[in-house]
Amino acid sequence: MKSFLDENFLLKNKTAEVLYHEYAKSMPIIDYHCHLPQQQIAEDKNFENLTQVWLYGDHYKWRAMRTNGVNEAYCTGNKSDYEKFEQWAATVPYTLRNPLYHWTHLELQRYFDVQDILSPTTAKDIYDNCSEKLRSKEFSVKNLLRKMNVAAVCTTDDPIDNLGFHQQLKDQNFEIPVLPAFRPDQAMNVSDALKFIAYVKKLEAASNISISNFADFVTAIENRHEFFNSKGCNVSDHGLEELYAEDYTDVEIASIFNKVYGGTELTDLEQRKFKSAMLIIFAELDFQKGWVQQFHLGALRNNNGRMLSTLGPDTGFDSIGDFKQGRALSAFLSKLDTESKLAKTIIYNLNPADNELFATMIGNFNDGSIAGKVQWGSGWWFLDQKDGMTKQMNALSSLGLLSRFVGMLTDSRSFLSFPRHEYFRRILCNLFGEEIENGELPNDIAWTGKVIKDICYYNAKNYFGY
Repeated sequence: MKSFLDENFLLKNKTAEVLYHEYAKSMPIIDYHCHLPQQQIAEDKNFENLTQVWLYGDHYKWRAMRTNGVNEAYCTGNKSDYEKFEQWAATVPYTLRNPLYHWTHLELQRYFDVQDILSPTTAKDIYDNCSEKLRSKEFSVKNLLRKMNVAAVCTTDDPIDNLGFHQQLKDQNFEIPVLPAFRPDQAMNVSDALKFIAYVKKLEAASNISISNFADFVTAIENRHEFFNSKGCNVSDHGLEELYAEDYTDVEIASIFNKVYGGTELTDLEQRKFKSAMLIIFAELDFQKGWVQQFHLGALRNNNGRMLSTLGPDTGFDSIGDFKQGRALSAFLSKLDTESKLAKTIIYNLNPADNELFATMIGNFNDGSIAGKVQWGSGWWFLDQKDGMTKQMNALSSLGLLSRFVGMLTDSRSFLSFPRHEYFRRILCNLFGEEIENGELPNDIAWTGKVIKDICYYNAKNYFGY
């Protein structure tokens, strides 16, 4: 019987062990999509305790705690940090077979060299030990990144952000590039006229461009896109239920803008047309600048209306949605490709029922100009666990080229999430190792090892240019 979380965790044979330890393990990490707070990196923050770095803002853990019967006061409420940690420690034993169980203990081992299993009996010692380390300079935010061999980080930023902390990091000559990613979701969200008007006013201030019509609005967006480009940004990202590809005319979109900017609510079709137009504008800007565009599709957000009104969004009440993705995704990519304006593109699905759809869609628009120009992204959100990642890689292997895949990202708000890359790499190496030992792949360790290193690091390095 294997020991839990030993050096060969998830590696089921000798070939997998060789591939992981000799090829994957030491590869640097390019985290090309995450939600890390750049201010904390610029300030090289030290966290006071384990709760602050681990539980603040982590809706994965909050969901598990709520399901385990923990009162909201211990998740997002006003209980003390240690009381919140106690409730998390009491929840962890009940997370067996949930990825949180693996992630929790990987993070304790990799950052703090804690080998104990977290439970109510070990909670106090683990909390005190890890919190003491976190207060030391060795465990400042920048050193946490260094400890995990992070080579680059892309945060997620609204077009109106002044990117001041990114500039601070550049001025500090921090050796790990921390780059912005352009996330313009609010600039196309016209579901609430008053909120859209408030956003346009903020865009007006950020761009220093007076906005009275749609042409002005686009000019302001272009201004911010260029500003992000000047700060080293070469990635955009969109978090959408689905892509939008309605037919529209320029006159229609100008009229729709005037209507919503005048305070009138739009019909569903008008909203879809406006979003369709904006997606094309964003995509064309990305192509002009040579950026990579990313689309995270399929989340059904803010399902619990009561908790949304109490806590706001991004607090753990989202789920997988069942949106129809194929036709609009095809039409959107085809329009850009036909006009020779399709940038490097990564598409992510949240519903596993769409795996083969996304895996085959990318093959329609890879044109031979570069390897893997259009990518199907790694298992995302609810799918970034062993089963989800395995299914994603198996589908990509069967229907595309896993060897050209740009690999894993954290999509996280936590500085302790980087062992998720290790988790991915172990699963990847085990897939290859099992098929080599079964005789399904040749026993060419040198070539397979090169492919592993590419997926773990070099494909992303070349794709993003970091």
